[in-house]
Amino acid sequence: EQSDLMEEKFPGRTNPPPERMFTPVNQVRLTNVAIVRLKKKGKRFEIACYKNKVISWRNKVEKDIDEVLQAHSVFTNVSKGTLAKNKDLDRCFGTTDQTEVCKMILESGQLQVSQKERKAEAEKTLHEIATIVADKCINTDNNLPFPISIIQTAMKELKFSLKPNRGAKQQALELIPDLKKQLPIERAQMRIRLGIPEKNAKDVKKAVTPLLSTTENENWDFDYELTARIDPGAYRSISDLVSASTKGRGNVEILDCKVQDITKTIDD
Repeated sequence: EQSDLMEEKFPGRTNPPPERMFTPVNQVRLTNVAIVRLKKKGKRFEIACYKNKVISWRNKVEKDIDEVLQAHSVFTNVSKGTLAKNKDLDRCFGTTDQTEVCKMILESGQLQVSQKERKAEAEKTLHEIATIVADKCINTDNNLPFPISIIQTAMKELKFSLKPNRGAKQQALELIPDLKKQLPIERAQMRIRLGIPEKNAKDVKKAVTPLLSTTENENWDFDYELTARIDPGAYRSISDLVSASTKGRGNVEILDCKVQDITKTIDD
């Protein structure tokens, strides 16, 4: 009798239809996410981000929060899709604004990645750091760039360890002084051009000359123009000096600061 009734309601079927699947209102299903987790006042909070965007946000490369967050929601468990309660957000963060709390977690939370992903990302970052160092430094014995492999070997000998909350460029610049223990290495000189109003030219030239390594070209037609090479550490002092001496009317332009450009000049 039940089979006849089912056949009448659902032609071709003799078993009841399965129960309709549904997602509770306090749950959100997300896939292919990078999870950032923060524990605060005994509570666990998580946010769902796009892969590879968390580090970009922390390094100030990505500035659009919509490009980072998969959802402007705070979870207690992203995998299960369970949302955090407003009362817990208010107690732990002082606000129930989901986006603002997401930003706090994004800034201070721990990025959850698999061991395989962590290893691959670390290897990529180490190679990037070595490449930056090779790009910005020279071998003082021959004024030529170091192969990236030599930099990587020296990093291993120094037992260099990554700082997850710092960008590759910053870590590369911090690494250079330590590499001097292993290699005859120095920062490649920076090539700059100064443009100075005529009435300030003599005073500015006298002031900046001690900061220059070599002068390549000077032009006194109308305004004063100077092309020179400097140690990268002197750039800020020269820029501030030119700005102050000319009341902002002068300028300092970076022409290049890479080893490739310097070796090209040497070869020529």
